[in-house]
Amino acid sequence: MAAPRPARALPVGGNGGGGMEQRDGGGFRKETVDRLLRLHFRDGKTRVNGDAQLLMAEMLKVFVREAAARAARQAQAEDLEKVDVEHVEKVLPQLLLDF
Repeated sequence: MAAPRPARALPVGGNGGGGMEQRDGGGFRKETVDRLLRLHFRDGKTRVNGDAQLLMAEMLKVFVREAAARAARQAQAEDLEKVDVEHVEKVLPQLLLDF
């Protein structure tokens, strides 16, 4: 059995930004989006144009914000003041189906 992961609790109802600098494409660095996309490419020569990277960055931003909002609602439903990893894990299956 794997050792439990250390949980990082976040306050419910925060601004969600937490000092994260705003980047082109909605909050994710171009290099990060490119690396995420390349994880699933079979051909190393595959290229992604800038518009596709911006679109993917926007999708990632929406996905992460929705996950955070649903996890916050889950924590509130459990009368807790902080969002924990377990809350994200509880909402993740439905979130993945919705996307």
